[in-house]
Amino acid sequence: MFMNFLRENRYAAGALTVIRLYIGWMWLTVGFGKITGGFNAEGYLMGVVNNEAVFAQYPNYYAFIEGFAVPNAEVFSFMVAWGEFLVGLGLILGVFTTAAAFFGVMMNFAFLFAGTISSNPWMILFSIFILAAGANAGRYGGDRWVVPYVKGWVNNKRNGDGEIHDDVVKAA
Repeated sequence: MFMNFLRENRYAAGALTVIRLYIGWMWLTVGFGKITGGFNAEGYLMGVVNNEAVFAQYPNYYAFIEGFAVPNAEVFSFMVAWGEFLVGLGLILGVFTTAAAFFGVMMNFAFLFAGTISSNPWMILFSIFILAAGANAGRYGGDRWVVPYVKGWVNNKRNGDGEIHDDVVKAA
């Protein structure tokens, strides 16, 4: 019953829009600050490597950070900054909302595994509602137009047509 409410109710869509905008603004501002401020993740990654609790609790994650992330800190700096910014943009605009929330949750968990608490648990909790709501979370956003367009495009590609037809988009 609650899932139907989250997935179909217009009042739930309104509440999810507020949550989406809040979480999106958090991601967008942090990501923008990193993009414009010359963010370098190397110090953060070395802090993870030097954290014995991370080694004890998450040895596989520790090995990934030490063996792959630290040597590629420049790439990770770019991915974190732009990932945060794009997750925020997707949530604020309501475009590919579920994907944006999913990748936001993945980054939040990566930060938690690294030993950073901050606002990550709250962001995960709110994002779970967005994920559970599916398309209804983007009902009052760009998903209202983007999702039917993409469905029509995918259906036409399956039919071998390659053209977007208005009747297919309206049916989606």
